[in-house]
Amino acid sequence: MRRGKTRLRTIALIGIDGSGKTTQAHRLADALTAAGRPAKYRRNASGRRWLGRLAQRFGRPDAQRLVGRDGVMAVESVLRWFAIALALLSCLLTGRTAVMDRYSACQYASIRAHGGQRWERLARAGYRLFPTPQVTFLLAVDPAEAYQRIERRGTDHETMGWLTAADTAYRTLPEYPTFVLVDAGRSADEVTEQIRAHLATWLPSDDSLDARSTGQRSERAGPLVGQARP
Repeated sequence: MRRGKTRLRTIALIGIDGSGKTTQAHRLADALTAAGRPAKYRRNASGRRWLGRLAQRFGRPDAQRLVGRDGVMAVESVLRWFAIALALLSCLLTGRTAVMDRYSACQYASIRAHGGQRWERLARAGYRLFPTPQVTFLLAVDPAEAYQRIERRGTDHETMGWLTAADTAYRTLPEYPTFVLVDAGRSADEVTEQIRAHLATWLPSDDSLDARSTGQRSERAGPLVGQARP
């Protein structure tokens, strides 16, 4: 069966903080809907920011100092599990394509970055219920660039150590070769073009997702997307 004849049910965008997942997921959901394929943006957060704010209220510098490393991984895993479950159920009932801002791979990477191999086994057992997205875009960006983006937005903070560990974690996941690798170090518009170019091979030509301006790939964009390689 041609990919264009297959209904898109779930698309996931994953990557380290500062890679642009939220921006691109919103754009993609809007573009799919405009192309006649109703889609819903879903943010599958793990509660890290909420935990961090809670820790500060209790006079602790971060969540790990409040509930411990195991506590952080447990809370994150449970909250993200419920977020994904609700997102999938909602899109199943409405028939919309679920555009996931974060998915199970994000939790596995977070656990690896924390060094909790035992927790990863438990998380995989619980998340096994969820279907594998038809497309998973890994937005790859240099941790130093991601750090600068986070500092510029000024709403939260991540350390270079954490961002580097998370980047390594994504690249060592067993699912990594199946991800569609996107160069997220480019401008937001160029990243959008890369994502749309990949999905244009899935969608029928009359529903192709054109870029916001001319629909032509910028000559500056260089190579678009490709399968990740270990």
